Amino acid sequence: MMARTYVELSQESLALATAEALAAAEVIGGRRVPESETEFEAPMLAVDLPGPEAPARWAGRLALARRCLVDLGSGDEVAPAAARAGTRRDSASFRRLGHPSAADGPLVRELGTAYKEAGGTIDLEQPRRRFWIASDRRGVFHLLEEVSAVDRAAVAHRRMPQMPFQRPVSLPPRLARGAANLARVAPGGRVLDPFLGTGALLLEAGLLGARLYGIDRDATMVRGAIRNLEFVGVTAEELLVGDAGAVEFSVPSISFDAILTDPPYGRSSSTGGEGADALVRRVLPRWADRVVPGGRVVLVVPSGSAPIPGPWELRTAVPVRVHRSLTREFRVYERGPSPHDERGLSRSSG
Repeated sequence: MMARTYVELSQESLALATAEALAAAEVIGGRRVPESETEFEAPMLAVDLPGPEAPARWAGRLALARRCLVDLGSGDEVAPAAARAGTRRDSASFRRLGHPSAADGPLVRELGTAYKEAGGTIDLEQPRRRFWIASDRRGVFHLLEEVSAVDRAAVAHRRMPQMPFQRPVSLPPRLARGAANLARVAPGGRVLDPFLGTGALLLEAGLLGARLYGIDRDATMVRGAIRNLEFVGVTAEELLVGDAGAVEFSVPSISFDAILTDPPYGRSSSTGGEGADALVRRVLPRWADRVVPGGRVVLVVPSGSAPIPGPWELRTAVPVRVHRSLTREFRVYERGPSPHDERGLSRSSG
């Protein structure tokens, strides 16, 4: 049975957060709910998820979100819903969604009183249950219960200053995890980064359970990426030093479930003297041809760049400010129909 679940999205990059949440829900069997049914004032997304364990799995994948919630009641039903919850006699907090420090106000006090009168207790510091009040676009209040939280602190601990091998151009972990989710990385799936760098993208894919493959022409980068992967407890299947347009893995013509990469645009020192655009156009088609039906190619590239030809079709392009002076598009490609390629898509895009 599918259960309606909401996620409060981070507003640091709302378009990317939305795309990440949808793709991550797809991996665990979820499906999007029409926006007309989920119009909250706070940045929220609703999906239907399969089974009681799914919200925790969803939250565990996400970086650009805050918490997963279920709707207990709206309008005149919010106070009775709070009272029903109080019969379990757990400690709880009540706050306004989007204002986590706001634990006061008439409605908050009313719901807290109903909860206490039914047998529960209020604990704003370490509650066993967390309830949030949110209004929809009609001005109707809803009582939502947090069923799982996104571990944003764990993501922050993977920032480049915390890693053993550091380079200033590496993607922040929240964006790298977002890209990994756009690729619909699943446990056991093979993921390739042909421009490995510090390993930031493969690191996040590995934490999602993927089998990792990578290439970089710079041996120092490969050694450094190995250190970063080991730092978070992840091991790659195979990492190669060499030209990604020529080297081969130990199993020739191995296929992949996704390509996930941040090519070296604008960083001539990492291209071996070859123009960055020419390098990417030479390398990517070779590996994209090995992506299985239904797989994805996710690139972090300058806007306007189209580095892989048909039958690959652009499904999503989200511009994101990566650093103070650097903006990139997070692009999702899927294989479209072609008379020369029978490997049609088996899944819809996120």
